[in-house]
Amino acid sequence: MEKTAAVASLGHRRLMLPAWVRAALSANDRLKVYLTVLQAASSHASQSKHELPDLTTEMTAAGLRGGWLKDAAEGATRIDADLHISELPRLFKCFAEDLRTMARPVLESTPTDGELQHRLQHWLRWLDALPADRLNEQQIESFIQGRRDGPDSLHLLVMDLHKQINRLSNELATEVIDGAKVWELQPEDRVRVAAFMRGLNRTAALKFDHPGLDTAATRDGERLLLQNDIGTNDAHVLVLQVSGRKITLTYSDLHRRRLEFFQALLGPFGAQWSQPESRQSAELNDGAPYSTATAHFDCLDDQVLDATLEGIGSRIVFLIDWNHARKRLQAFVAKENAIAVLSEAARLDVGHRAWLQAGGEKLIFAAMQAAGEGSFRIGDRLDDILGDVDARSFLVAVLRLACDALLGSQPPTLVADETRMLLAQHVRHRTSEFDLLAEHAAYCHALAQAVSDGLAHGVESSSGAAQELAARAKVWERRADHLVMQGREKAERQPRWQPFARLAEHSDDVADALEEAAFLVSLIADHHAKGWNADVRKVLARMAATVLTATHDYVKALAIARTLGASSGAVDNDAFLGAAWRVLQAERQCDTLLRDARRVILGAIQDSASLMLVNDLALALESASDHLLITGYALRDVAFNKAGVL
Repeated sequence: MEKTAAVASLGHRRLMLPAWVRAALSANDRLKVYLTVLQAASSHASQSKHELPDLTTEMTAAGLRGGWLKDAAEGATRIDADLHISELPRLFKCFAEDLRTMARPVLESTPTDGELQHRLQHWLRWLDALPADRLNEQQIESFIQGRRDGPDSLHLLVMDLHKQINRLSNELATEVIDGAKVWELQPEDRVRVAAFMRGLNRTAALKFDHPGLDTAATRDGERLLLQNDIGTNDAHVLVLQVSGRKITLTYSDLHRRRLEFFQALLGPFGAQWSQPESRQSAELNDGAPYSTATAHFDCLDDQVLDATLEGIGSRIVFLIDWNHARKRLQAFVAKENAIAVLSEAARLDVGHRAWLQAGGEKLIFAAMQAAGEGSFRIGDRLDDILGDVDARSFLVAVLRLACDALLGSQPPTLVADETRMLLAQHVRHRTSEFDLLAEHAAYCHALAQAVSDGLAHGVESSSGAAQELAARAKVWERRADHLVMQGREKAERQPRWQPFARLAEHSDDVADALEEAAFLVSLIADHHAKGWNADVRKVLARMAATVLTATHDYVKALAIARTLGASSGAVDNDAFLGAAWRVLQAERQCDTLLRDARRVILGAIQDSASLMLVNDLALALESASDHLLITGYALRDVAFNKAGVL
């Protein structure tokens, strides 16, 4: 007799609830796959051109083996409006077994729930009475429909059971690790949970009064399971599975844009995403489709594993109320710029919830009105008046103002006043020459950030993630090139643009070097990392971080240079010179780091192809710092001329 059955026979059935809850959660995963297969088969049979979704990742995550489900969906046909599927009895048996598995912990914890017991027995009898070779349209709807205002369905029963099981998971937690409710963990699991919660707790305050972020964790055989309650929406789900040094993340969202945003947030941590699949449930979002995707993380060692879990945890808060914030921001900038604002705010650990709570778009509309009719007219958007780069910069700054104020328990009226002052400064200091330079510098900064984050998190260990990094870098580098061409065209017509066009050309050399570095990382990841180890990655990551810091200082110096004039104060002048001097110091530091890198590389790598690629990567990073130095000197000349020094 198994120990679980023995314990149950002694009357201590509640002791078995954690094991039953784990089994129920696994059954829920399988039932979702069965329902998706049935819905896909129905669509495919009705329209043969309707491409079947690739559910391989979901099936693997749910522990389903064999191709019979896929074959059943592919072979589905319509005859006299009925859906014919092979192995229907086998599918019905799977439904029945997993329904019982899901219901067991719920019914054991609430044995007096007669309604749930009645629903379960009704659907089990219904499954048993179905024909063995076909389903009519009404029977298909009884499987998959999810409308609360309609008749009961098997899908609705699964969702209701899942909610009850999640409630049980929280009640069954026997321990709390940094806020996570956990049970039956192995010693190594505690370290993993603590790492995840370290990231989650670092940014959790940014949700302010919004519910969500509750975490539960348990051990299921060879894997650690972590589930986070992102918010209040049924379709907004995040589950992590940790097995050895591999992480599998399953994420579903009503909003495809937010899923793409989350994919980008996790890019620096080496996420390898499956192709998002569109699902549909009438109960969610008025029947609109939602999307599901799975990410895999292959970590080099325990240190990278913990850093990845911490990074994932720290990003979840930025999903809360994201679509709400995006729509509000689109009153001022285009959709892509609104997403860019939210991405930058997340990168800065600022977030958007504080801005929404402090008044959202009302803060900015009031600031635009206070700026006067000469600055804004009714219907004007910020990006039309300030330009894309400056508008994004302003909005990110407003989000930071709101965040700092609310975290410091300051009143929303202070945020409103500071927003008015900030917008007045942006309007007053706007010049088209500096806008072009600032936008180009933003691409340089994005390139430096991507390369630095990639090396810091071991992106070279994943060919897919490295290729994605290289592709993004190429897009940014081409956009930067386009800005340089714009500057040259303007310089041909307007002499005042000539020094700015030259400065843009110097800055473009930085972008070129960083794009080359990203490309080399993708080559190294493509089976050319023989001898690559933690020491090599660490010294190159230090070079990339130094270039990133220098790029940030260049962006800062450029922003200060915009404001300089003959009447500039000593504080502004000192701030500009300080930022420019740090760019110089970074170049010298990179020279030293290059020598250190060569020693480490030569000691670790013997393969000639790998040695060449890694050395070229180090040279590309050092070249970026050299060109930043040249760009910094060119900016100094422009700034001094603007301030009347030259």
